[in-house]
Amino acid sequence: QQVPEPLPSAHPSPPRTPQPRQASPSPRMASCLATRVVCSAPRPASGASKGKGPANQKPAQRSAPSKLWTPDSKLRSTAVDSPIIIVVPDAENKMKGLSAKRKEVILDMEHFAETELLKLLRPTEVNWQPQDLLPNPESPDFLDEIAELQKRTANIPDEHLVVLVGDMITEEALPTYMNMLNTLEGTKDCTGADPTAWGKWTRMWTAEENRHGDVMNKYLWLTGKVAMKPVETTIQNLLGSGMNPKTENNPYLGFVYTSFQERATKVSHGNTARFAKEHGDHTLGKICGLIAADEGRHEIAYQRIMDEVLKRDVDGAVLAFADMMKKQIVMPAHLMDDGEHKSRSGRDLFGDFASVADSTKTYTAYDYADITNHLIKRWKIADLEGLSGEAAAAQEYLMKQPARIRRLADFGAAKAKKREKVDESFSWIFGRKVAV
Repeated sequence: QQVPEPLPSAHPSPPRTPQPRQASPSPRMASCLATRVVCSAPRPASGASKGKGPANQKPAQRSAPSKLWTPDSKLRSTAVDSPIIIVVPDAENKMKGLSAKRKEVILDMEHFAETELLKLLRPTEVNWQPQDLLPNPESPDFLDEIAELQKRTANIPDEHLVVLVGDMITEEALPTYMNMLNTLEGTKDCTGADPTAWGKWTRMWTAEENRHGDVMNKYLWLTGKVAMKPVETTIQNLLGSGMNPKTENNPYLGFVYTSFQERATKVSHGNTARFAKEHGDHTLGKICGLIAADEGRHEIAYQRIMDEVLKRDVDGAVLAFADMMKKQIVMPAHLMDDGEHKSRSGRDLFGDFASVADSTKTYTAYDYADITNHLIKRWKIADLEGLSGEAAAAQEYLMKQPARIRRLADFGAAKAKKREKVDESFSWIFGRKVAV
């Protein structure tokens, strides 16, 4: 059987000769101080952004290889057949930061953010809140409501509980995602209370997302089927570890990432909603469905941002999309750790969680391919004309990706069928075992 070729990846560039440190701060510094001008200054005059700054003079460097799957025998988790992302440190990337021209593109989008983007958020007074979906502690029937909840969840299989807990932990790492948005040049909230449209978007998006982890955490605790201390330990460790989405402080890259990731979470929560209903818990199904609907609104918002970038800088948008696909979309909870899974089994907790998500069809490599294809169609990548040579090559690369990722998914699925399943215990469900 012929093994399909892996996703293409660039070769790292030769090491650069170290340069002496400069007394003045670098214009590429990723600090609020260095980028405050981008956050608050008026737009530069026409002709002032012709790409003569240091960022444009730097020679392009390409990313180190990364793969969707790896045959490395040192990775003992059998979940390497699952749609997980193996993170490989990158060399400094040529998409890092923004050129003067692209800073102007982002500055020019402030009016769009104010008049169009913020409309996709819902007022607090009409949004659902976690308590709307949980037993009411003020009710004389509070304990009866908890007993009914536990009865409803009695038939949910452990593999679905593992996926629900993993999704909840991912949602609870929200501060990390807000931090990521606040690394992006030109759109970050420099003070924590900036009156800019971008600052308001980041804070209000975070506020809407915050309800997701809250309601899932409380509901799963009330089931009595989830060991909360290991879950809480995993959340704290994940927040402490952070994440590296490889967005390089660049809003072009950042908004490609969020366009992809919001759709991925919508898919995952939509599937958990369906599974919960199939196993008799329609309230849990409603919760997951409401979260999926929120993710759908947020997905639309981030994809519209890239619509606007495409109108203003089509080359830059296509290059950013291709750059993120070459580096792979890192799953936001890939650094999760409960403090015991690895030492007990020698296996990676996120890898085993991803394996269970794959086997339950909650989120698979085929979903990864479908999301890639959706974004290609959404942004009409095939129809773009007038591209530079480099952007045209990126366009050609992007058009090949859905079929290539599906071939890899087929290969992984065939390997998984031949591999004997291993029963692995999860601390999140009191050490009960699930096949991975």
